[in-house]
Amino acid sequence: MSARHILHLVLLPVAVCLVMLSSLAGQNQAGPSDAVAISSPTSDRLHQPGWWPTKTDAPRGDYAGTAACVKCHRSIAESYQSMAMSHASEVAATADVLLKNPALHFQSGPYNYTLATTRDKSTYTVSDGKQTVSHELVWALGAGSLGQTYVYQQGDKFYESHVSYYSGIEGLDFTTGHARGVPQNLEAAAGRRIYTPETSLCFRCHTTASFDVNKFEPAGLENGVTCEACHGPAASHVAGERAGMAEAAGAVLNPTNFDRGDAVDFCGACHRTTGDVIENGWDDIGVINARFQPYRLQKSRCWASGDTRLACTTCHDPHKPLVHEAAAYDAACLRCHVAMGAKASADHPGNGCNVSQDNCVTCHMPEYELPGAHSKFSDHYIRVVKSGEPYPN
Repeated sequence: MSARHILHLVLLPVAVCLVMLSSLAGQNQAGPSDAVAISSPTSDRLHQPGWWPTKTDAPRGDYAGTAACVKCHRSIAESYQSMAMSHASEVAATADVLLKNPALHFQSGPYNYTLATTRDKSTYTVSDGKQTVSHELVWALGAGSLGQTYVYQQGDKFYESHVSYYSGIEGLDFTTGHARGVPQNLEAAAGRRIYTPETSLCFRCHTTASFDVNKFEPAGLENGVTCEACHGPAASHVAGERAGMAEAAGAVLNPTNFDRGDAVDFCGACHRTTGDVIENGWDDIGVINARFQPYRLQKSRCWASGDTRLACTTCHDPHKPLVHEAAAYDAACLRCHVAMGAKASADHPGNGCNVSQDNCVTCHMPEYELPGAHSKFSDHYIRVVKSGEPYPN
């Protein structure tokens, strides 16, 4: 993965994994090495038997499609439709952000950018005042809750738009990771080519069933992170359920009973595991790695203590929209931490806070604004934060 693509990860709207508050005493914090033993690089997971998110080796025919899942899991499916992950990619012409903003403009030096959306298409136009290029946008990547980047196609080549939509400014700015200077020519001003390995990385985390036996086949993909992106191809499961076969449930992956290491690595297939970060040297790239929530979580003292109650799903229901109110997470913190003035116990080993037991995450999981992203992200490295201290890699 290129450094440019790493930076682009700040736009991804995939569900953020907030977790419980760590011990509030001023002990030494855990480092990334404490998690390496139970965290694997996603590349290793993909070579192991069975399903794992972002795998690409299944035949397209093994997928049943979301409509088949809804027939038996309607309430979960309806709730999930409100999640940003389910809209991690959309057909550009029907993307909600573009329909609500049918005429977007941006100026950079001599280059004028326009995204014009009608009922049947969205057109991306760049002009230097003398020449103009236009491309029909194919995909919108990102639900738009934070940002949205656009993909256009020329022949069999895919390109990432040089500008993206940011909800924080309700308008366009340079796509995160792209150079902010004036482009050298009109072609560079429009966007950059997404080469084959990177195409795989983008579409594996933003779409479902975009590969057919390891071959990228965008014509048949399902937009967004759907049921089968996490639970695996479900055609045999659906067929077994219809036939009343008792073993049908085992035909899809249910991560409910994963141990905490596997559970966090499961989310980390797209959010980046500690193994991924160490393998790629992303632990020293500064505030950008606040977007690698599993890695940040596993730096926390809570994680190093080995409490099995700590995982992404401790605070987040993977089928429901992200809760933004800080107070909503207090109860999760107090499952392991004692209230103010109380003493730690066997089932509540975490010390109490001397300041408050309300809105815990606002102090112990501070928000950081990522360069160029026009949004703040909660750092999942749960710790006692000292005033004025630099961002800890």
